[in-house]
Amino acid sequence: MDINILKSEKPKILITGANGLLGQKIVKEILIEGKYTAIATGRGDCRLPTEWGGYVYEEMDITKLSEVMDVFKVYKPDYVIHAASMTDVDRCEVNRHACFEQNVTATANIMKGSAHAKSHLIFISTDFIFDGKNGPYDELAKPNPINYYGKTKIDTETAIHDYGYSWSIVRTNLVYGIAHDMSRSNIILWVKKGLEQKKELSLVDDQFRTPTLAEDLANGCLLIVEKNATGIFNISGDELLTPYDMAIKTANFFELNTEGIMKTDSSIFKQVAARPLRTGLNISKAKNILGFKPKTFTEGIAILAKQIKLANYKM
Repeated sequence: MDINILKSEKPKILITGANGLLGQKIVKEILIEGKYTAIATGRGDCRLPTEWGGYVYEEMDITKLSEVMDVFKVYKPDYVIHAASMTDVDRCEVNRHACFEQNVTATANIMKGSAHAKSHLIFISTDFIFDGKNGPYDELAKPNPINYYGKTKIDTETAIHDYGYSWSIVRTNLVYGIAHDMSRSNIILWVKKGLEQKKELSLVDDQFRTPTLAEDLANGCLLIVEKNATGIFNISGDELLTPYDMAIKTANFFELNTEGIMKTDSSIFKQVAARPLRTGLNISKAKNILGFKPKTFTEGIAILAKQIKLANYKM
């Protein structure tokens, strides 16, 4: 418990999954803006940089209601950004019990904690609630998930419609970025490393997404907070691209030979969970109501390149 945080007159934002890529970006954006107090939460020890300062971290297992209620009773956040989720689509398909616990049960617990504090609840959802037949999708499109991960997300969205206080649902799409500790890779790092090592890379050209820079998604969430916006918002990139397209753009940015990038299709890859072929999100509503302005994919690559250099990251 941090007494100074409790005494702060700034609105308090509680972030679940603060150790993850999106959670880290949200906390950092809050600290940069300086308008809010950040209450970072996560399972296990804090993995946020201690040098950031200005935030409080509370260990909280969101699958355990008692832990959730203890934190909410102490901090009484004005806003909650629920970014924690089990997102490994194949793992969700195989271990449905764990997926249900982390995506459905855990969100029900967060809803109870949020209701206790009368918080504005912001839930992070996904384009995988759609079947991929008619993308890109707007906020009024009819969901029809084709894998278990997508089903848990739309089931949770449905439950949030009955939340008794203000709520927002953020649907996003293929989030990429670099965590401060380089704890996860992404298509940009993978392609760059592979081409530098003269490897042959096979990428599909029949799956369409609107890839989302993690910093843009964090900014979109805070725009919702700033405007007290409610309802469903698509927050993603604005370019409909295939993984093959993304690889070519990455190679061109780093001036690498594209001859090692092979075009293929989804039938070649055997994956446990079905993937929708053409999703992507229409972000007109977020642009008009929130003033959301995402980076282009090439601009996103440039941001990651700068972060790699600053971190002295060795590929």
